[in-house]
Amino acid sequence: MTTLIVVIALVVVTGVYISWRAGRLDRLHIRLETAHAALDAALLRRAAVCLEFAGSRILDPATSLVLAAAAHEARTAGPDEREHAESDLSKTLRAVVDQERFREKLAEHPAGAELLTELDTAVAMTVYSRRFYNNAVAVTRTAQRRWLARTLRLAGHTGYPSFFEIDDAPPDSLSVE
Repeated sequence: MTTLIVVIALVVVTGVYISWRAGRLDRLHIRLETAHAALDAALLRRAAVCLEFAGSRILDPATSLVLAAAAHEARTAGPDEREHAESDLSKTLRAVVDQERFREKLAEHPAGAELLTELDTAVAMTVYSRRFYNNAVAVTRTAQRRWLARTLRLAGHTGYPSFFEIDDAPPDSLSVE
């Protein structure tokens, strides 16, 4: 009789543990989807601010055209080209903002300070959103690779999430750490 009780208790504890692991994996996937949506919103916001900057007539026409082209490319890139397009936008943005006399040009324009603040915020949100997303990917991948999750297919047929690797280093003159 005591053996039966021990076996039943062991089965119940094992079932509770497996259920807990499955619930954790589900919460991690929800966190990952939320982080992906936040990253996507931050990238779109950065591209929109760059387009606004390009159309503000603060920059010379050639610089505006290059910045607008990079921002448009980042906004319209497909999933396979997105990392490359976003990295190109980061490089273009650094080249534009780190030009000589950039701050003086902004000071001459009435909306210059406001645009720079908006750009600074958009760049910072991109950096932080990407870090948060990549952290969520790492935690989810670790949970999916555990032997219990693999053996019992707790993640279903979901593949491993992939990291989002871009060159998102902010321009030197912006205050992102």
